[in-house]
Amino acid sequence: MSQTRTRRYSSLGKVIVKQLVNKGMTARQLAEELGTTPQYLSKIIHGDRSGGKYMEAIRRILDIDIAA
Repeated sequence: MSQTRTRRYSSLGKVIVKQLVNKGMTARQLAEELGTTPQYLSKIIHGDRSGGKYMEAIRRILDIDIAA
């Protein structure tokens, strides 16, 4: 029997994903605009990485107000 681990979004990740849907963007498109990989963006969305150096660009691209 295989064990499936459900990954949960961080509170920041929930905001990012919601705004991606609202803007009709994919995470891959956002990662490209940020100049990072989709894998690294996934780590930010799931709370595995802070993504500090990308926060300002994420705010600007997605037009969201998130704490630093």
